[in-house]
Amino acid sequence: MKKIAIIGCGISGLYFANQLQNNELYDYTIYEKKNELNLKDGYGIQLSVNSIKLLNEIGFKNILANEIFFPKMVNFFDAKNCKKICEINISKFNNENNRYATLKRSVLIKFLLSNIPQEKIKNNIELKSIENGEKLKLSLSNNSIEEFDYLVVSDGVFSKTNSIILGKNNDPQFFNSIALRGNIRNINNNDISLYLGSNFHFVIYPVNQNNEYNFISIVRKKLNKDVVLDQNFFISSEFLQSLSKEIYRKTSFDLNGKLENIKSFPVYVSKKFKTFKKKNIYFVGDALFAFPPSFAQGASQSIEAAKDLYEEINNNTNSYYEKRIVKIKEVNRRSKLNYFAFHLSNPFLIFIRNLMLKILVKNNKFLDIYLGKIYRD
Repeated sequence: MKKIAIIGCGISGLYFANQLQNNELYDYTIYEKKNELNLKDGYGIQLSVNSIKLLNEIGFKNILANEIFFPKMVNFFDAKNCKKICEINISKFNNENNRYATLKRSVLIKFLLSNIPQEKIKNNIELKSIENGEKLKLSLSNNSIEEFDYLVVSDGVFSKTNSIILGKNNDPQFFNSIALRGNIRNINNNDISLYLGSNFHFVIYPVNQNNEYNFISIVRKKLNKDVVLDQNFFISSEFLQSLSKEIYRKTSFDLNGKLENIKSFPVYVSKKFKTFKKKNIYFVGDALFAFPPSFAQGASQSIEAAKDLYEEINNNTNSYYEKRIVKIKEVNRRSKLNYFAFHLSNPFLIFIRNLMLKILVKNNKFLDIYLGKIYRD
């Protein structure tokens, strides 16, 4: 029996553990630095068909109907005047069993945890060092040393394990953007609404069948390094109010008094793709690569990568990184292009963008290449 250590109890690590759970060839342990996971978080995520298909393989289709929403359209609006630009029918990429979905991240985490025995998860433990020999010797923060055959690194964009293995030059970079997210009330919307503004955009969508909605805005903003590293700055009421008012001023959409549970955080992305020559150490999820948040593929790509990694280990192949780098490049290009197009401020360029959007959303061949290639693969 092969022993696998999983560092991090997020989406990618838990999905990978779900794959291992019913395979008697493997024993695994998940190490999570937090004392407990936040299962009350009401913030939303989007899951496209590529990940829904993989989740359904482990029973996701049995999730309570009122805890998930299946939007059919993405509606594009000009944030300044709230005029509709165009729409994309994302349901065209669905099939009978797998549909584009939105839900609370905590609901997905709860589902993934439901299939994992509690004793498999060791909380409040971090990796301190690794000795790579015939077996991997992991020195842990509880002063124990454990031996494993494989190490799966899934502890997020700020992966400490990443730094232990690859060094600090692989740290993520600030994307000159701030995310403001929260819950929004007093609206009636059955689809995904995307508002494009000058150096910012925001998205609103339902997260369940109970009239609960997610709000997230990405605001282009340069900050000096000291400010970016100051976590207290982003949670201060003064900054949250300032950022909220900045968004309110730039849109005619009435957000005032509608946002709740507001949080902000700096957006970090990966500088480069991470690989490791040793075949028994793997990166997955945001620890592998963190995308700009403008293509709604972060969670879906984490699930895809975890599935690819399971097949790599189970079939004893050597194509995981080669396969992932192709998909990562495709998603990253689209994410950066979307970010650029969403945040245009020049009136002429905005006019051209809106015109092109109206044309391209009617071009099925383009949609199949730009979206279908990612959603279906």
